[in-house]
Amino acid sequence: MTNTTTETSRRLVRYLPPNTNAEVHIEYADQGTGRIICILPSLARSGRDYDVVADYLQQDGFRVIRPEPRGIGHSHGPMQGLSLHDFAADVAAVLDQERTGPILIVGHAWGSQPARMLAADRPDLVCGVIMAAASAGRLPPESSEMPYSRLRDAIDGASDFSLSEEQRLDCLRRAFFAPGHDPRVWLDGWNTEAHEAQSHARRSTPVDDYFSAGTQVPILDLQAEHDAVVIPKVMKLYLGERVTEQVISDAGHAMAPEQPRAMADAIAAFAHRVYQK
Repeated sequence: MTNTTTETSRRLVRYLPPNTNAEVHIEYADQGTGRIICILPSLARSGRDYDVVADYLQQDGFRVIRPEPRGIGHSHGPMQGLSLHDFAADVAAVLDQERTGPILIVGHAWGSQPARMLAADRPDLVCGVIMAAASAGRLPPESSEMPYSRLRDAIDGASDFSLSEEQRLDCLRRAFFAPGHDPRVWLDGWNTEAHEAQSHARRSTPVDDYFSAGTQVPILDLQAEHDAVVIPKVMKLYLGERVTEQVISDAGHAMAPEQPRAMADAIAAFAHRVYQK
């Protein structure tokens, strides 16, 4: 492993989705050389949340691509009536422009949904999926909860700027951060328009479209020890040996700002396994 990182390039892809006259622009960060890892961010947040994780991965010999979702940075396009298929197509446009071939996709929290959707819609672009602190979208058969319902008020409240700072900090503590970690690092960085569009996409897309990430690619279910949002061990329950489970200690749902080194190490180890096949 080297101890240097190169400057991150920020690029833009423009494409016209089928059955629309509205062009979509997707900004993405690109750094490093080697096998590619693509990271998709959590609900209403930016790929910049993974700056430190990406630096570690680059030091470990990987190239890291981080698309910004529509509404964030210089990414823009229609924001109404979107599905997870649309968000996956945005990522595909980036990978097609870079001619990546099949690569490893990391989806953090909400980002696991378009990551799995991409694996289902474009299997030519995905050779493995990592779900980082990510809800499955299904529950154990004995559960009486609704999918994606746990701490919904806190998840939504964290980005609600009509609330006081103390109320938002309480939401962040409850939903995102492990005990002993400062939630103030996530007071900023939220995008209301993206939150609404991404939430609609989750609600409007049938879970069977994306749940299993297609039928073949290996999946790492990277769980956080103190994740108050995610019901753990669901993916392996349904998909069996396709799924590997790993736990990041001393981390909550936010994971990346809490344990960037451990998160990067887990991603790198799985990437080496996937790319050796």
